[in-house]
This record gives sequence, structure tokens and C-alpha cells, in this order.
Amino acid sequence: MSTAFSLAPLFRHSVGFDRFNDLFESALRNESGSTYPPYNVEKHGDNDYRIVVAAAGFQEQDLDLQVEKGVLTVTGGKNREGDTSAVTYLHQGIAQRAFKLSFRLADHIEVKAAGLQNGLLNIDLLRVVPEEAKPKRIPIGGAQQPVLEH
Repeated sequence: MSTAFSLAPLFRHSVGFDRFNDLFESALRNESGSTYPPYNVEKHGDNDYRIVVAAAGFQEQDLDLQVEKGVLTVTGGKNREGDTSAVTYLHQGIAQRAFKLSFRLADHIEVKAAGLQNGLLNIDLLRVVPEEAKPKRIPIGGAQQPVLEH
């Protein structure tokens, strides 16, 4: 089901948020998102976040994390090289298939740490807002009109 609607009314009172329109549209187009492996996105404070990926059966060398152009990509796949054990599964309920998850990070979000414990991959994120991006009070001058140069 594809419903077309305009986000223009949302941006009527905003300046410089055109990129969000593109993000919303790409999210709406991405209907074929994978649900494997399951994951949580948690908020632990004003600036602390954590992504928890269920990576049962994977070891650290089977997982890879990369951040490029504001996108965190988590990939996993069992390394079959050197696996000399001849195992015959009577039932294999633990899925260890390869996967790739991508998360678009907001501005000023950095990956602080990652760790694998009890079959869960924990990726800690921190929002580091630089001084120039923090709110500041603008004084209102007297009769002088500000001059905008082009």
C-alpha cells in the first residue's frame, strides 16, 4: 500500500530542515526492511543512547561496525574458514545467517563504545553538541537595523 502525502505543511514554519523531508520520504519507501536480527534502540539519558542487537551465536570476529557519512552499519556473518568440525544438525533453531543493519545517526551523535556480552551486541552512542551549536541568546539592539549581505 503506497500513500502519497505532502510534508510541506510541516516545513512551513521552519528553515533549513529540507533534509528531514528526504529522510521521511526514504523511510516511507523502505518497506522491505529486515527484522533479523532483532534489536532495540534505547535512550539512557539526555545525550546517551544504546543500540542492542541480538547476536546469539556470533563472536566478536564475526561482527563488524562502521560509521560512514552519518550511517552506522552493523554486519555479521559466521566465519566458516577453518571450521573443521563436522556437525550434523538435527534441528537448527539458532539463526546464524549473515545480516546487515543500518542506522542513520542524527547530527552530533558519535559511537562511544561497542561490546558483545551474553549474545547481545551493545553499541553505546553519545550526543556531543559543540559550543557553536548550543542555544544562545541574541540581544535585541536599539534603532539600528541589521544589514544582511549577500
